[in-house]
Amino acid sequence: MGEASITESNWRLVEVGRVVLLQGDSPYAGRLATIVEIVDHKRVLVDGPAKGAEVPRHAVSLSRCLISQLVVEGLPRGARGPTVQKFWEKNQIDAKWKETNWFKRRQQIERRKALTDFDRFKLMRLKKQRRFEERLVLAKIRAKA
Repeated sequence: MGEASITESNWRLVEVGRVVLLQGDSPYAGRLATIVEIVDHKRVLVDGPAKGAEVPRHAVSLSRCLISQLVVEGLPRGARGPTVQKFWEKNQIDAKWKETNWFKRRQQIERRKALTDFDRFKLMRLKKQRRFEERLVLAKIRAKA
């Protein structure tokens, strides 16, 4: 028979210490928290010590969580607030989150939502100017070929 190769899946696993982004109609929507305990196959206990966007310890459905690639390493099961805070800062989760493309894209969306009509007009003019410059360079390259 042939050899079987066992590889780890690429799924982001639900595990203690995994950082999640809360969503839905919750008052904590858009905030980061970490899984401290798995209640059952549909719910987890989360606690979020992120500075300026704290999330109290509570149970939340996994359907209301977006699971990130970040993990709070070494977090024990059922850890309380101060322990979670200590491991959160030790693993520098806030800094790592701000480096992710996910955070940057969310910031960009928020900035675009806040634009006024005049700001959108200026943005349109800049895009047109950039497109004109790109086409000019492309035309010069084609003329040489």
